[in-house]
Amino acid sequence: MQQNDKGSRGYLISIVMVAVLGGLLFGYDTAVISGAEKGLQAFFMGAQDFTYTDGWHGFTSASALIGCIIGSALSGLLATQLGRKKSLIIAGLLFFVSALGSMRPEFLFFNYGEPSFSLLIMFNIYRVIGGIGVGLASAICPMYIGEVAPSNIRGMLVSWNQFAIIFGQLVVYFVNFMILGEHTNPVIESIGQGVNAIAPGSDPWTIATGWRYMFGSEAVPAGLFALLICFVPETPRYLVSIGQDQKALGILSRINGQQKAQQILSEIKNTMTVKTERLLSYGFMCIFIGIMLSVFQQAVGINAVLYYAPRIFGDMGMTNPMVITVVMGIINILFTLVAIFTVEKLGRKPLLICGSLGMAIGALGVAVTFGNESLATVTAISIMVYSASFMFSWGPICWVLIAEIFPNTIRGAAVAIAVAFQWIFNFIVSSTFVPMFNMHLTEGDHFGHWFTYGLYGIICVVAAVFVWKLVPETKGKTLEDMTNLWKNRRK
Repeated sequence: MQQNDKGSRGYLISIVMVAVLGGLLFGYDTAVISGAEKGLQAFFMGAQDFTYTDGWHGFTSASALIGCIIGSALSGLLATQLGRKKSLIIAGLLFFVSALGSMRPEFLFFNYGEPSFSLLIMFNIYRVIGGIGVGLASAICPMYIGEVAPSNIRGMLVSWNQFAIIFGQLVVYFVNFMILGEHTNPVIESIGQGVNAIAPGSDPWTIATGWRYMFGSEAVPAGLFALLICFVPETPRYLVSIGQDQKALGILSRINGQQKAQQILSEIKNTMTVKTERLLSYGFMCIFIGIMLSVFQQAVGINAVLYYAPRIFGDMGMTNPMVITVVMGIINILFTLVAIFTVEKLGRKPLLICGSLGMAIGALGVAVTFGNESLATVTAISIMVYSASFMFSWGPICWVLIAEIFPNTIRGAAVAIAVAFQWIFNFIVSSTFVPMFNMHLTEGDHFGHWFTYGLYGIICVVAAVFVWKLVPETKGKTLEDMTNLWKNRRK
């Protein structure tokens, strides 16, 4: 039979597609706030027991990131103790609870439709719960795919997880648009010192109900993910680590064919003489490189562009910044596909280095031209070059490398640490962008714009040098090969 000789490619693709639903939920959960935040802000501005300021709204909009840091930090412990599959089931359930709780935070304890400080705390708790699910999925989905995929197509399959993240963000933009329908978001007017007022004529449906449907819509993909993940197998490498060799062999045989499965099983067992080892068993550089891959993925500034694109294009004087933002989103999808279909041919390092240099050119292009209305088109193109370069390089390839470079015996803990740093620097970059962007040396100058993108451009160049000098190429290597690579580097 073909399955016995070569394995079943259909079986592999089916379980990977279930796993990448976690990536889609990752993108969905982090982007859902973009459509809901104005209605949510107006709702809590109606509270009688406290004043809902810009500070509170900024915290509420970003509170899921707190959960992301917690979830990614816990992912290693859960993946090691419970397994990859059970950890993803937990992530799916957390997504589901968060979606329903964010839609109706009054459940059990509060009167429906009555904003208060206590209700705000409850809403943020539900958002943090969803963030924990994002943190778990962001670390364990690439790990799961990396551990089931054959080495010759592993990079491509892990890259699909990044595509799912970007696709999930686009899906929720369209879902929010459909939910809004003929209704409009409220107009929020500043009255000074971080306090706002709702402009007369704002749509009451959006304030009372619209944002609830947007958060609740996530329950559909979350429930589907939690259900489908129950039907995929545990990863062979985890099964070997807990002594279930025959189960591991059965799964490897279905994916790779019986003869190849025996060879892979032997390689796994040779690197699993102990179930776990100390984190630094393979040297400081092994962990350092994994962490710095995560740090650079965020420090190059991409989330400042993705989160604030409409603000940036609006500051450039463009009349319809949302249209340009959508165009950029489509370009992002196309260039993520470039990575998926070239990562196994070109390798990880060439894509990262080329992407870093492309981002540097784009960022420095923005720094030089921003504020010059006659060069606004050049500025917009530079931003798109910057974003597209990220999408075929640091976006997907960072996840591929984090899933690949760590030896089997420390992978759970090492991936958790690397991904936690990713979320920490996501928060740092996202929270510092607006203050840096709005800096002025003299009234009306564009110093902040130049400084911000100049800084990102310099970091992109440093990232290219880091990859060139320190990051190992993992194309075509098995996960077991990485154990020998790091052992040899220590000699």
